[in-house]
Amino acid sequence: MLLKGKVCIVTGGGSGIGEVTAKRFADEGATVSVVDIDDQEARRVANEITEKHGLESAHAMIADVSSEQHVRELIAALTDRVGRIDVLFNNAATILPKALEEVEEHEWTRLLDVNLKSVYLMTKHTIAWLRRTQGNIVNMSSLNGLVGQRQNAAYAATKGAIIAMTKSLALDYAVDGVRVNCICPAGVMTPLLEKWILEQDNPEATRTILNDMHALGRPAEAGEIAEAALFLACGNARFMTGVALPVDGGASLGY
Repeated sequence: MLLKGKVCIVTGGGSGIGEVTAKRFADEGATVSVVDIDDQEARRVANEITEKHGLESAHAMIADVSSEQHVRELIAALTDRVGRIDVLFNNAATILPKALEEVEEHEWTRLLDVNLKSVYLMTKHTIAWLRRTQGNIVNMSSLNGLVGQRQNAAYAATKGAIIAMTKSLALDYAVDGVRVNCICPAGVMTPLLEKWILEQDNPEATRTILNDMHALGRPAEAGEIAEAALFLACGNARFMTGVALPVDGGASLGY
């Protein structure tokens, strides 16, 4: 088992990529802390994991990871319970697909808080524990952070910042044996993306556009991104740090 005996934190673990990754980590022997602001969904995911793997395999932690008080309390409660942290998967995020001039200041602030400030706070309050275990951090970025996207500048800004932060933290913490990497997906069929598709004027045309932008002919499944997260989190990637890994079905290719 690739994560046997490891304690893994998954933020945004109550749905989408976070949910699938939490379950995949548990399949590989990890004890998973399913962190989400939605208590019902966090508990559902944790319960589904424990039903499959036993009572000590997962627990739900309810927190707004954009709040330092919440993060501080979260990490204190977690370490009191399990005594260590081996993997931090910073996955919590939200989207804001609109032209920059349409973005209200409160929307901009909330987007940066959820997508970027959360990475800072979770890293700040777990790094002492990760040093002890020579653990690692996996951050969720996006292909948008590498190449940009029309009508999505604010979101792309947060994801580009995560890539820059990942590389800087990799340098800072290499001396401690702590690796820091990030994943850069293109389209991923999550409930959030499905909701956005259905809100468009022509959902079927939107699906076609999404399929066509990937060389492999479709967006990723959440499980395919979870496999990338597992690879970076486990010992198979032990000589990789500071990497922004595209998992994009070829969406970044061609011109």
